[in-house]
Amino acid sequence: MITIAVDAMGGDLAPRPEVEGSVLAARELGLRVLLVGIPAEIKRELARHSLRGLSVEVVPARDVIAMSDSPAQAFRRKKDSSAHVAARLVRHRQADALVSAGNTGALMTVARFVLGTLPSVQRPALAAPFPTSRGGVTVLIDAGANVDSKVGHLLQFAVMGEIYYRVIFGTRRPKVALLSIGEEESKGNELTKEVYNRLKDLPLNFVGNIEGREVFSGSVDVIVCDGFIGNVALKISEGVAQHIAAVLKKALKSTIASQVGYVLSRSAYREFRRNIDYSEYGGAPLLGVRGVAIVGHGRSNANAIKNAVRVAAELTHAQLNERIERELSSLPIAVGT
Repeated sequence: MITIAVDAMGGDLAPRPEVEGSVLAARELGLRVLLVGIPAEIKRELARHSLRGLSVEVVPARDVIAMSDSPAQAFRRKKDSSAHVAARLVRHRQADALVSAGNTGALMTVARFVLGTLPSVQRPALAAPFPTSRGGVTVLIDAGANVDSKVGHLLQFAVMGEIYYRVIFGTRRPKVALLSIGEEESKGNELTKEVYNRLKDLPLNFVGNIEGREVFSGSVDVIVCDGFIGNVALKISEGVAQHIAAVLKKALKSTIASQVGYVLSRSAYREFRRNIDYSEYGGAPLLGVRGVAIVGHGRSNANAIKNAVRVAAELTHAQLNERIERELSSLPIAVGT
């Protein structure tokens, strides 16, 4: 049975969504879930659910890393935090993967230094999936694990993102593109132009540059970028989606002329919200670390936690890390420099 360690204290509303989502995952997916955190708080939430026949256990941790904590200080000073304990469970093979909706910077620091990186990986990267206008999914990598990246890092991000897309979304030859300020090969800064030239030599389905306006078009499957740019793009995308949802809701309320129109409009609005709902994707895997680590949104609800646990189990079952290490180490050219 696959075992997932869930940081039950990490999210904005913890531990309620973490507990409910973990119970749902254990019930629907047949997984063993270890809820890591303050036992009294977790057990109080567990009392709200029927656990008959489920493999859900509580693992104590004394500290909690707050969203406002400095990642570096939290890593050094809160060694018994729920994030640390969950990572150690994976490191000591008491769990196959960890899920957290907590402080992203702190979790990435904990995962990188407690779990360590794969032998062929220089920098782990966040692979963030998001919906496209074609009804599919595009993965943005790196979405914020690294604020300063070198050419070799982006090449590794491309390889890891392509493998992840194959494993989760089942596309045999995902289209890989580089995020830049123009489609032409000559566009971009020195980093992107050098990465472009090097990506052409890798055994990937590299289709060239993609501009920011095409990110949601669904024309490519994997978009590669520096973590600083990727995180800005991701946060702007979240803000725009929330803004459009709010504007649509207001417009529908003010322009509905009949009960039939109201019902149809409400139905279309619910479909729109479902299509942009981050909770359906669970979270972003931190690729390149030893073990599987899923970073969820701070506002993750129970559905998001359940899906994060699902993705963690899928990546574990698919032996994603073994694939990444095998394919990176067997490339005909070096990508770490």
